[in-house]
Amino acid sequence: MLNVTLLTSVAKSALVGAVVTKIVDTLISSKINNNSISSILKTLVLCLLSFFIFIVLNILTILILPDATPLIGALCFGNFARESGVVDRLSDTMQNSLINIVTIFLGLGVGSKLASEQFLVPETMGIMVIGLLAFSAGTAGGVIMAKLMNLVSSKENQINPLIGAAGVSAVPMAARVVSKEGQIYDKSNILLMHAMGPNVAGVIGSAVAAGVLLSIFK
Repeated sequence: MLNVTLLTSVAKSALVGAVVTKIVDTLISSKINNNSISSILKTLVLCLLSFFIFIVLNILTILILPDATPLIGALCFGNFARESGVVDRLSDTMQNSLINIVTIFLGLGVGSKLASEQFLVPETMGIMVIGLLAFSAGTAGGVIMAKLMNLVSSKENQINPLIGAAGVSAVPMAARVVSKEGQIYDKSNILLMHAMGPNVAGVIGSAVAAGVLLSIFK
């Protein structure tokens, strides 16, 4: 049942992200352009900072929550491969071909063993409804929190509230939905890379939560 829920998470994020952001956000705040804060220096600093953060994150996970180490470790490995810039071929393969192949075989493997009497049961339907509510709450909460941050920030430091909608565990679909919604209001407003920050944070939070649940119920 858990595998079924995981397989539907990306589709839920795409649907919920587009609908909820339209409801919660407004036309004016959706036009805030975050491209002006990008620079080469900031990019270099962020690359170095990402190495440090993921190293510390991996160490803390190993020490505090060993059950989540495979999930967090895989995330850290992918980040190292991308940010290092010396294994571009492997990084590109992991980001595109490999993840698509794994997704296909995962879907086929789970689907081939999924009989209707096992899937169309109240427990499964309940899990899907709870997942839909969780995605909706996470998406709306992110947008509202970004709006609250803008209330206490100067005009120069305002952020697009749509970015908060990406703080869920569906990567990179949630960030793509945010970027697409932002471009509806302003074609030059590319929010994809900004939205990937909370999107990755959502993955880390989900992995830690999964590790906690595994340690409790194993």
